[in-house]
Amino acid sequence: MKILVTGGAGFIGSAVVRHIIQNTNCSVINVDKLTYAGNLSSIAQVSESDRYCFEQVDVCDSKELSRVFAEHQPDAVMHLAAESHVDRSIDGPSAFIETNIVGTYTLLEVARVYWKGLSEVRQATFRFHHISTDEVYGDLHGTDDLFTETTPYAPSSPYSASKASSDHLVRAWHRTYGLPVVVTNCSNNYGPYHFPEKLIPLIILNALAGKPLPVYGKGNQIRDWLYVEDHARALYHVVTKGEVGETYNIGGHNEKQNIEVVHSICDLLEELQPEKPLGMKHYRELITFVTDRPGHDLRYAIDASKIKNCLGWTPDETFESGLRKTVQWYLQNSAWWQAVLDGSYKLERLGQGEVS
Repeated sequence: MKILVTGGAGFIGSAVVRHIIQNTNCSVINVDKLTYAGNLSSIAQVSESDRYCFEQVDVCDSKELSRVFAEHQPDAVMHLAAESHVDRSIDGPSAFIETNIVGTYTLLEVARVYWKGLSEVRQATFRFHHISTDEVYGDLHGTDDLFTETTPYAPSSPYSASKASSDHLVRAWHRTYGLPVVVTNCSNNYGPYHFPEKLIPLIILNALAGKPLPVYGKGNQIRDWLYVEDHARALYHVVTKGEVGETYNIGGHNEKQNIEVVHSICDLLEELQPEKPLGMKHYRELITFVTDRPGHDLRYAIDASKIKNCLGWTPDETFESGLRKTVQWYLQNSAWWQAVLDGSYKLERLGQGEVS
């Protein structure tokens, strides 16, 4: 099976690529524009495989996408390419509209034309898997409520609104044109190779540098945390076993307040990295509460019973085991995140034809 993965140099996408190459017999065509969050070193350990190839292509470029489909003849698409940082979407929403909405439309159209040209046998087995977020559902107000696959959409940020739009497009292409799609909505991911602007890697790296640990508001926002390698395994389950037209929510069963997450990271660093920057006694001293961002949802939590009951997937990692692995990875892989912080990771792109 040949799987075309968009955004395969990003955080979740690279985990998917690594999982497929290392744990299956499938081949991967990695299609990535290499925006700021795309990092080829995140897939270095599998990039020499004869079942892997890379195409530096923008999902908004229909001509180049058509070439990639015609040349590589994929059996499935896993669409992960997206702008995904809420704060960036508030500061500059246009990139989110372009990539998440226009890019998804463009990919759908190219995939539809390609799919229509396949033999009946290949048409029947082709899949377009759209990977989305639980943020499309908006805010949970109760303490016991959970997002299900039928929860109404109520996005709060430009980011979540753009992802909600892309979800609707994918389902419309299924209903109108018959394109065989599956959709997944996941909770907050964390783990190795996470870009340092996101909460967990930001807190880890700021703590190691003795910098303030910024926490929005009172830190009482609740998220369901999903270890990225568990997510990658779930996504492969869906693209290979999921039923056409269905949606599957993927969660880690780990609801935590943001302040709890920050405290847990500090406590792990006390154990794993007791030597601190000069003048510090405890990592928790660095916690700094900052003004909350506009429209900040209080609670997300996913009911992942459908994917468990229908496809047999459950997460392997608890939050405690996954967070420990994550902190250990950042302590042991400073070359990766130092290259991100100083911008030198971008130099790898020059070899892929990008103009500096």
